[in-house]
Amino acid sequence: MDRLSLALWIESFYCRPGIEGAHEKGGVEGMIGYFRRNHFVPVPKVSSLAELNEMVEQWDRQDDGRRIGSRAKTVAEYFALEQPLLMPLPEEPFETGRVFTPRVDRYGQILVRTNRYSVPIRLIGKRVRVVLHASHLVVYDQNVEVARHERLIAKGAVRLDLDHYLEVLVRKPGAFPGSTALEQARSAGRFTPVHDAWWDQARKIHGERDGTRALIEVLLLGRHLPHEHVVAGLAAALRAGAMTADAVALEARKAAQSETEPAQAPDQAAPGKPSATVTSLHEWRLAHLPPDNRPLPSVTPYDQLLRRRRRTSDGEHREGEAQ
Repeated sequence: MDRLSLALWIESFYCRPGIEGAHEKGGVEGMIGYFRRNHFVPVPKVSSLAELNEMVEQWDRQDDGRRIGSRAKTVAEYFALEQPLLMPLPEEPFETGRVFTPRVDRYGQILVRTNRYSVPIRLIGKRVRVVLHASHLVVYDQNVEVARHERLIAKGAVRLDLDHYLEVLVRKPGAFPGSTALEQARSAGRFTPVHDAWWDQARKIHGERDGTRALIEVLLLGRHLPHEHVVAGLAAALRAGAMTADAVALEARKAAQSETEPAQAPDQAAPGKPSATVTSLHEWRLAHLPPDNRPLPSVTPYDQLLRRRRRTSDGEHREGEAQ
């Protein structure tokens, strides 16, 4: 049969989706069943969808070394032969998320499906654009990303980000200790025992209201500094008894700077555990100013003014006596 006759006998078509077309791609469906029986029986217990995805990726890597039946090559070796024949991926990724446009309520939350998620309180009353994915959702104000949350699976659940409420909490620090956002931050590990220890000490020194406000000012540092550096700054300030946000900011920047500087030689390091020292922000600024080469101030011009005034007073006195 020549090529023209062969072309007349071949007709390309897409497989029918779902169960109706399952028999048309038996190899694919069979491998899905194999994977499910070998890795999802019994059902694995995980704490999050991200953890489950990591396990699936690990099982995929293990499957690369498997041989199907009596074939000479492994799964990975056959794929290495087939990969150069595949078409390249499109330059623009295909958006798989579902778009919603909810309005932010007075609590700084949006309703997506049956669950609520927090957004910055400055967006209260505005409509935002939400792209819902399988494992997470992204919130946009215009074209700017303003929030990102892990997707909630249970119905009627709420996920709050403590950072979204800091502006209102710094004005009303009494609402901070019992807030749901603080409880969720503790559960997620963002609000650490170091935060609690520093907060307790700050309340003893400054009082309940001012100590809590100082902690909220520290949390606001997380918008400009990495979380681990802020925690290091809290620990250093706590050891030195410096219960101010400025001290924590300085220590956090010192922790960030120490990561970029070369490590100190062992023979130059101080023996034993280094003591915690906190430099005041004023001293730190003075240390980083350029040298002042101006001459020292002099009061000579003021002395000249005094002598001139004295001569003027003496002349007026003599003139009065002559009269």
